[in-house]
Amino acid sequence: MRLGELMGKEIVNIYNGARLGVVGESDLAFDLETGEIRSIIVPRKGGILNFWLDRQQLIIPWEAVRKVGTEVIIVELDQTSPGYRKFSL
Repeated sequence: MRLGELMGKEIVNIYNGARLGVVGESDLAFDLETGEIRSIIVPRKGGILNFWLDRQQLIIPWEAVRKVGTEVIIVELDQTSPGYRKFSL
């Protein structure tokens, strides 16, 4: 799969139906040796106060991607599990 094929696709969590972001507003982490995608890094949107106080991001491991469709990327993230990662910048 090429990066251009992912651009503009909405990321949706099949676990709870939440819309997590759009590829293009997100970053991708690659394995430098193989060129494979390791994770999608989605900036968390918030209000104007959140912009100044706490910028968070959600890291979605590529293993959590279940399906790449024509308009959306379906991921499976159980936000209560220890594998769910949310980081502040």
